[in-house]
Amino acid sequence: MSQSKNLPVYNLAQSSFTKEDTKSTKLRWLNQDISTLEDTFSDAPDLICLSHLRWDFVYQRPQHLLTRCAQDRRVFFIEEPFFGPDEQAWLAMSRRDSGLWVAVPHLPEGLSQEAAIALQKQLLDDLFITCSIRDYAFWYYTPMALAFTDHLQPLAIVYDCMDELSAFQGAPPALKQREIELFQKADLVFTGGQSLYEVKRHQHPNVYAFPSSIDAPHFAQARQPIAEPPDQVNIPHPRLGFYGVIDERMDIDLLAGVADARPDWHLVLIGPVVKIDPATLPQRSNIHYLGGKSYLELPDYLAGWDVALLPFARNESTRFISPTKTPEYLAAGKPVVSTSIRDVVCPYRELGLVQIADAPSEFVAAVETALQTARQDSEWLDRVDAFLAQNSWDKTWASMSHLIESAVSTVKTPTRSPSDP
Repeated sequence: MSQSKNLPVYNLAQSSFTKEDTKSTKLRWLNQDISTLEDTFSDAPDLICLSHLRWDFVYQRPQHLLTRCAQDRRVFFIEEPFFGPDEQAWLAMSRRDSGLWVAVPHLPEGLSQEAAIALQKQLLDDLFITCSIRDYAFWYYTPMALAFTDHLQPLAIVYDCMDELSAFQGAPPALKQREIELFQKADLVFTGGQSLYEVKRHQHPNVYAFPSSIDAPHFAQARQPIAEPPDQVNIPHPRLGFYGVIDERMDIDLLAGVADARPDWHLVLIGPVVKIDPATLPQRSNIHYLGGKSYLELPDYLAGWDVALLPFARNESTRFISPTKTPEYLAAGKPVVSTSIRDVVCPYRELGLVQIADAPSEFVAAVETALQTARQDSEWLDRVDAFLAQNSWDKTWASMSHLIESAVSTVKTPTRSPSDP
């Protein structure tokens, strides 16, 4: 990795940046010691991640993978922009404990799409100059980022396709075409589940399935006695729990049906409500919305649940999901009841590890079975642990990293970045 401190002038078509410019307002360091930018990791190229997700929103697949990546190279996580009253565009830079850098573009309100793309391109170029990013790989979570990155030449391009984004509510109309373009450019495509792999494998010669993995020791804490969180301690048992984003993928009619059928059961829902009107969520005395919690807090809540739920609707937005929380629930030692999500049915139901049901009456019966399983099936937890021992986020990242290194090693000519003359 090149770490030259003598940054050359780089002229854009619409604007010019110099070394002096990069010390002013385009990049703003949020209470960080920027000397850590000089960290070196032998010859490992930097990794630039382009994401539609916020790093600090919900701890999920990107965080698990990229915190591990940051152990042996510099990682820059580029988020989608915030639009605000500032007249000038700028890039908020902050460092996480893992060593990863989060870059958030701040753009003026009221921009056209073309202007917003042009400013993001300029800010990205400015980041490359300031941080001496020369040898690097791109890691895409959103194909829409091609609009402001296609002028650069990374050593390798990875597309980690964790969802069928075009099926989500509010997806940009251009998303499908952008994904086609990304498939043409990418060296590697990873999918977040087996069903998504089966759809994408014919679109690229190097597609690999990496389903949801597990940090088992973290969630196994829930198997030990833990002090109840204050907002859960007074909720009666039996408790049926869910954590995750509450959006159009949630089967709210199912939740209402279960709550009405068994008023003695209490449903605990943890997570932010996004893209749907909170007023549409069922309100019952035995449904408890506790809001978002941090990743570190999740075992504290799980420890107090009797059954863990995956109450997903069956629609286009859930057709290819592979819920990360499935193995997390199991690692916590909790019996799981899910709707018939394909990547839960196979392998978890087929191995006898979870219960599957869709209609409210069937779901209630499945919860009753799950409650009995936890009390009477002493071998169930042994089967869970045997399955979970086969995988981990460490193993997943090691496999991904090997594939990336192989892709980088095939590059025959050096790449160029905005910091090259």
